[in-house]
Amino acid sequence: MHNRWPSLRPRTPLRAETGQRVTLTAPAGDGLTHRGADRLTQHHWWRDAVIYQVYVRSFLDSTGDGIGDLAGVRAGLPYLKKLGVDGIWLSPFYPSPQHDHGYDVADYCDVDPVFGDLTEFGLLIADAQRLGVKVLLDIVPNHCSSEHAWFREALASPPGSEARARFHFAEGRGPGGDVPPNNWHAMFGGPAWSRVTEPDGTPGQWYLHMFTPEQPDLNWRNPETAAHFDHVLRFWLDRGVDGFRIDVAAGLFKHPELPDSSDPEADARTRDSVNPLAWNQPEVHDVWRHWRSVCEEYTARDGRERLLVGEVSVPTAREHARYVRPDELHQAFFFDLLGAPWDAGTFRTVISEAMQDIAGTGSTVTWVLNNHDQVRTVTRYGESGTEGSGLGAARARAAALLMLALPGAAYIYQGEELGLPEVVDLPDEVLTDPIFRRTGSRARIRDGCRVPLPWSGHASPFGFTSGAEGAKPWLPQPGWFAEHATDRALADTRSFWHLYRDGLQLRRGLPQLGEGTLRWLDSVPGVLAFVRGDGLVCAVNFGTAPVPAPVSGAPLLSSGPCPIGVLPGSTAAWWISDRTTP
Repeated sequence: MHNRWPSLRPRTPLRAETGQRVTLTAPAGDGLTHRGADRLTQHHWWRDAVIYQVYVRSFLDSTGDGIGDLAGVRAGLPYLKKLGVDGIWLSPFYPSPQHDHGYDVADYCDVDPVFGDLTEFGLLIADAQRLGVKVLLDIVPNHCSSEHAWFREALASPPGSEARARFHFAEGRGPGGDVPPNNWHAMFGGPAWSRVTEPDGTPGQWYLHMFTPEQPDLNWRNPETAAHFDHVLRFWLDRGVDGFRIDVAAGLFKHPELPDSSDPEADARTRDSVNPLAWNQPEVHDVWRHWRSVCEEYTARDGRERLLVGEVSVPTAREHARYVRPDELHQAFFFDLLGAPWDAGTFRTVISEAMQDIAGTGSTVTWVLNNHDQVRTVTRYGESGTEGSGLGAARARAAALLMLALPGAAYIYQGEELGLPEVVDLPDEVLTDPIFRRTGSRARIRDGCRVPLPWSGHASPFGFTSGAEGAKPWLPQPGWFAEHATDRALADTRSFWHLYRDGLQLRRGLPQLGEGTLRWLDSVPGVLAFVRGDGLVCAVNFGTAPVPAPVSGAPLLSSGPCPIGVLPGSTAAWWISDRTTP
C-alpha cells in the first residue's frame, strides 16, 4: 500500500514535523542543476512531461481480431487522461509485413489496415487534442521493410543503379563473391548481409541489414533518403502530431568504407548498438539539426512545440549529451537508469552523470525504466529464490517514485501502472520475436513484455478484445493477469495504478517537482536521498531492513507502508521539510 496525503495544495508547500532522523546536508559542490538558464525564458511542455508508451497491437483491440488498433487507443484515452500523463507515444502502425512488428515499414505515410486507416488516425488526434494529450509517433529512419517500394525497385535494378544507391549494396568477397562484404553481424543474430538473386537469376550483390534481412538499412549518404524523410515528417506534422520518437537515432550513417570490425559479434552479443563502424557516426548530427529546424518551422506557425526524442544508445552520458545540444534533438532516452542493477551507489552514479553531462547542454534528462524491448521491472528487480515474496514488485514501486521525483521528463511503458511482471513462460510456438526466429535462443527475447494488457474480468482475453467469445489475443495472456487487470487496479487504492496516479498528480501540482534542481543528502549506506527545490525530499531504501526516515513527519507519498520516522526496506517516499540545509 502507499500513504495518501490529506489534501493537495499545489502551490502551498507542506511542512513536515520538526526533528530530523538523518542530517539533511549535501556535500559542498554536489548540487546538480537541471536548468539551462540561457535557454529557459519560458516553460516548454516537453522538458518535464510524462509520456505513456502505447504498444498499439497490445493496448486495446476494437475489432475482435486479437490485435490492438488505433480505435482501441482512442477508446483508452480517457483512462490515460485519468492516470495523469501528458502525452502518448504510439509504436509503429504503418503498413508493414510485420516481420518486426511494424519496425519494418513498407509505407511511412499510411496506416496498416490491421490498425485502422488515416480517418481513424484523424479521430484519434482530434480526441487527444480535446483531452489535452500530446501524441508522438514512432518513426524508423535507419531501415525500412524489404517490401518498401524503394527496395523492390532496387532488387529489380542492376548493380550501380540509382535505386540500389538508396541502400548499402556491395559486391561480395572471395571467389565468385560468395563471402559478405565485411564481417559485421546483425543485432538480432547472423550476418548483417544477405545476398540477392539478380533479375537474370544469377547470385548477385549483398545488402546490409543491421537487424533482420527484412529490414534493409537505408543509405543516408544518398540525398534522396533525407528528402524522403523530410516529406514523411511534414506528412504527419500536417495531421496534427506533437512530435516523434526516433528509432535507432544513433544509427543512419555507416563508416563510408564499410571495413571489417575488430569485434563483429558485439551487437548480437549485447543486443545493443556497439559496433562503432555502424553506429554513432558524426554525420548523424546534421540530420537531427535539420529535423529540429522542421519542427521549429511548424512551431513558428502556430506556437505549438513539436518534440523530437531519440532512442540513443551510446557508451557514455557525455556522448549521449551531444544528441541533445540546443539545435539537435529535444530529448534522448537515458537508458543507463533502466540498465542499472538495484543498488544505491550505482543509481546515484548514473543519475549524477546524467545530470552533469546532459543538463549541461540545456536539455533535460529523459528517464525510463521500461519499454517494449526490455524485461519488465517487477521481474527484473526480483531475485532468484524470492518468487512470491513480492520483492520485485516492491522495488518496482520504489523505482517508480524515484523516477517521478527526478528532474526532467519520464516515459512510462504500458502495463507499468498495473505492476505487470514479465511473462516468462510463453511456449516456443507462440513466440514472434525475430531474435528467437533467427537464433533459436530465448535469451533477451521481447515477447514477454508485449503480451496484451488485461482490462477486466477473470480470464483471457481480460477485456482486451471485443471479439466474439473465444477470441484470442495475438499473444496468450496468463491466468494470473487477472490480479493486474485495470478494473481491479482502479478499485484498489493500494495498487500500482493509484501509486502512479498519485505520484503524477503531485508531480504536476508541486513546484518542487518536474524541472528544477537536485541536491544529494547524506544518508546511511544503502539509502539514496535527495532534495528537490524548496524542501521536497525523496529517499529510497535499497536494502531490505528498515532505517530511520530522513524526515520525521508522515510522507506525502510512499511506495509501501511507511510509518512515521521509519523508511522500510525496498521502499521510496516523498516528504516536504523545511530542514534540508545545515
